[in-house]
Amino acid sequence: MKKIINDPSAIVEEMLAGLVASYPQLVHQVEDSRVVAKNATHEQVGLVSGGGSGHEPAHAGFVGDGMLSAAVLGDVFTSPTPDQILTGIKEADQGQGVLLIVKNYTGDILNFEMAKDMAEMEDITAEIVVVDDDIAVENSTYTAGKRGVAGTILVHKILGAAARQGRSLTELKELGEALVPTIKTIGVALKAATVPEVGKPGFELADDEIEYGVGIHGEPGYRREKLKPSKELAKELVDKILADYEQTPKKVGVLINGMGGTPLMEQFVFANDVQKLLADKDISVTFHKVGNYMTSIDMQGLSLTMIDFSNNDATDALNEPVETIAW
Repeated sequence: MKKIINDPSAIVEEMLAGLVASYPQLVHQVEDSRVVAKNATHEQVGLVSGGGSGHEPAHAGFVGDGMLSAAVLGDVFTSPTPDQILTGIKEADQGQGVLLIVKNYTGDILNFEMAKDMAEMEDITAEIVVVDDDIAVENSTYTAGKRGVAGTILVHKILGAAARQGRSLTELKELGEALVPTIKTIGVALKAATVPEVGKPGFELADDEIEYGVGIHGEPGYRREKLKPSKELAKELVDKILADYEQTPKKVGVLINGMGGTPLMEQFVFANDVQKLLADKDISVTFHKVGNYMTSIDMQGLSLTMIDFSNNDATDALNEPVETIAW
């Protein structure tokens, strides 16, 4: 294992310290916690997300004006504790309540729900929106039902815009629950991630082998086969996503997300292939984003996310400027 680290057991604390030291104009660390919060405060509903570390820049990279109020970091690939989440809720609360945006993993759901109950005991109103955008498999390691993956970032952005506009907690929860079913994601892995404290890849793929539908923690996907050209990978993922919609969208947003170990050169090759496939199907793409947003440490691979704009065009919300580290 080759990694630029000191002590594997201290990697989250050292990463967090480096992050806030690098961007003190945007965020701060709440004392005695693993909570990253935005410096600027506004009278609005607070937005809190988080989860296991190892998915950087998610989630701390999306804390700031126009997106999250706070993010809570757990150990690598492990949910933060309810106490830590409660700290994030308290930091985010401006008197108008707090919305928790949670990826659909069993540990995250349990701990965020417990933190919500704890917050309400302290007279802080909180609600939860669960993101389950990964359509690759229905049940897998860590979760019951579909997993929450890169599409979560689009939820952060759209709800962040709505919160900044002054929407109420009830309105934001309704918007989030209507939004989540329009977002669909599938990933493909070329090489597994290596968790620092484990020291070896989470699963093995041959040099000429790929796996479709792998999760951001290395959970199994739905098929392994020999490596194919980008245009064939793009066709697999595009067709799979479009088939999952009840009606084929006529207008979409597209997020190409690197998993941590894939060069931008390759991501843009794949993005070009996706654009051509959608154009051939007369599907208009009004929002594009390419880069590393929800990674899996050093996994080689990428994911494709689409958001259906047929009934609710969120292009303007996605294009609004924000003050965050990573958007």
